[in-house]
Amino acid sequence: MIITFNHVTKFYNQWKALNDVHFRVEKGEFLFLTGPSGAGKTTLLKMLYMEEKPDSGEVLISFNKDLTYRSGESHLSHVQKLRQKLGIVFQDFKLLPDRNIFDNVAFALRVSGYSSRKIKLRVYEVLTYCGIVHKAKALPSALSGGEQQRVCIARAMVNEPYIMIADEPTGNLDLDTAWEIMEIFKNINASGTAIIMATHNLSLVEKLPFNRLILNNGRVMNRNYI
Repeated sequence: MIITFNHVTKFYNQWKALNDVHFRVEKGEFLFLTGPSGAGKTTLLKMLYMEEKPDSGEVLISFNKDLTYRSGESHLSHVQKLRQKLGIVFQDFKLLPDRNIFDNVAFALRVSGYSSRKIKLRVYEVLTYCGIVHKAKALPSALSGGEQQRVCIARAMVNEPYIMIADEPTGNLDLDTAWEIMEIFKNINASGTAIIMATHNLSLVEKLPFNRLILNNGRVMNRNYI
């Protein structure tokens, strides 16, 4: 699996959110995406799950020689198939407030048509992995921010994704909880899943031995990704 951004530029009206962005992510890599607010981090992540398309350039996600997704091929069925291979973790959780934790994590499997037995086994497996299985029947409103983020990670894991995308997953958490969340991501990466994580938390980034891509004003600032 390889992700390639080929000279990607993206405009919002007159603002250039991404400016000739060019880099690769290799199979199993853990990549931190850093930079100030407005640098283009979230726009870049949206390119990966095709919520946004480049105005010029191309995003390629190649799982093998016979399976490559391109940013221009954005019809609905194409995007849905790609997203089944991705796990996405948002800063603001995006949990369904009227469904318990089990049902939040099970939702993607139900949509995909899995059996009730398979869903139960897999959901409890990922909730246990993320240390939140004891809250399976609780509503999101009964959980702390750190607990909700564990649920979000479990939800992102449930389809066994090739790539996990995380947008500021520790942004609303205290430092101790942030490190607990990072341990889960480290373990997921160690199992072979590629992770691309946008973060402002440089105290985490600087203490972990992972690659880093720095954005500023939509440009890649560290040349080892060019």
